[in-house]
Amino acid sequence: MDLPPPHLQRAPALSGARTPFASLVLLATGFAIALFALSWWLVGSAMLLPVLGFGLGACISGHFLLRHWTAPRLGCANALTLGRLALAALMLVPLARPGLTEGASGWGFFCLALLTLALDGVDGPLARRSGLDGPWGARFDMEVDSVFALLLAAVAWRSGAAGGWVLLLGSLRYLFVTASMLWPWLNAPLPQRVRRKLVCVVQIAVLATLLAPVAVPPWSEVAALLALALLVWSFARDVLWLARRR
Repeated sequence: MDLPPPHLQRAPALSGARTPFASLVLLATGFAIALFALSWWLVGSAMLLPVLGFGLGACISGHFLLRHWTAPRLGCANALTLGRLALAALMLVPLARPGLTEGASGWGFFCLALLTLALDGVDGPLARRSGLDGPWGARFDMEVDSVFALLLAAVAWRSGAAGGWVLLLGSLRYLFVTASMLWPWLNAPLPQRVRRKLVCVVQIAVLATLLAPVAVPPWSEVAALLALALLVWSFARDVLWLARRR
């Protein structure tokens, strides 16, 4: 998975930043209503947890958009990333009710997880084609990936697909961020590597697969362990690279 870039530099406030922020608010409202309807359809009763989780993520995104976004519009790519955040928030439903990972509902959440993963490969090219690619969009995309991975790992644990150790597969990036607060040299920029992107895809693909009703121990645990070993190897390579250049 991509390691976090250096802290974003605060950009001068632009009056035009309010237009992208208004777009984000309108989109977030629409996604929140759709989330409520979809969770009702999946569960059969009111389920506010994904709406609240998405709302929190959208508020944090809006805060940093106002501080760092400089383009005159939000763009389709960032709108898509916001949509992926809404889909990721749906994973709070099986997290609260692990029984939903079985039977038809389990296959439904598995397909939603695969859809969320597939859309991750679309927002980057969209941003580049529109000329709106930049640090804020890249960071937004990475944070959504991190939240999605953590939620998937928590559902895998709650559903019994793997033990509590599977949370490491979804939280290793947050452990790295915590470590960087103690050792600032970990915040140094890293060169672009295809390896990180590939490992991130494998990590989330395996976690999404653990939602499938057929994913049961010991095979589900073996797959998660292999993905965790690959993720640890990727992080270790980058940490060693940073340590040699501090």
